[in-house]
Amino acid sequence: MLFRRIYQFLIVYAAGVSGLMGIKYGVGLSDYVIPGPELILETAGRVLTTYFFDCINTLSVTILGQLISIFMAFSVGILGRKSTWVGSFIKVMAYNIQAYPIVALAPIIFILLGDGFLSRLLIASMICYFPLLLSVLGIMASPVEDIEHFYKATGRMRWQLEVKIRAFENLSKLTTVIAGSATLAMAGTIVAEFIAADAGIGYSIRIALYQSDLAGILTALFMIGIIISVYQGLLETAGEQVKTKWSAPKGGTLI
Repeated sequence: MLFRRIYQFLIVYAAGVSGLMGIKYGVGLSDYVIPGPELILETAGRVLTTYFFDCINTLSVTILGQLISIFMAFSVGILGRKSTWVGSFIKVMAYNIQAYPIVALAPIIFILLGDGFLSRLLIASMICYFPLLLSVLGIMASPVEDIEHFYKATGRMRWQLEVKIRAFENLSKLTTVIAGSATLAMAGTIVAEFIAADAGIGYSIRIALYQSDLAGILTALFMIGIIISVYQGLLETAGEQVKTKWSAPKGGTLI
């Protein structure tokens, strides 16, 4: 899965750059508007190492923000899985938190917390949180009747077992949505860095934009794509390993 993610990104990236080159040479634009291949390679050789460490900085915030959003989504999903007044209230409260676009709230976050690590972390986790919440709520609120009926009939059903059954039966969906949320967490971190930050690849892209350095931006996009492809591939591989481990027979019970 890891290598598949990487070569899929390389195909998409190559297609995008080829499209830009087609526009450049088809319309006859100068290197100032769209840089040629030589200038892109020259710029990449100059900034690749710097951008790599900027991406690692961004990725560290992304991973922590995603972990926070996963914890919040599962906590709310487990608490709100029942069709009771409390469950409905928790779901409504969770939905209302996302009533405003996070990007619109970002200036307030930066005013209150400054342009450092905490602001990036909060924005990344909030952007990543809502899609995760919708998926987790849908999974946790959907009973697996065939399996749960047995444990209820024998009086062995507990809320922990109920959650485990529903998570196990929907493990592929959970793996997909968690891997997909990595992109949102990365995007949230980059947006935060681009708006007002002093570190990370988003900050470097903002500097390149002010300098009209399209070659630098293309290099940054390449590094972002490689890093997030590797991260998503590792998440999917870990999900498959968890699924295999859970599927292994251990006395024929989930308890």
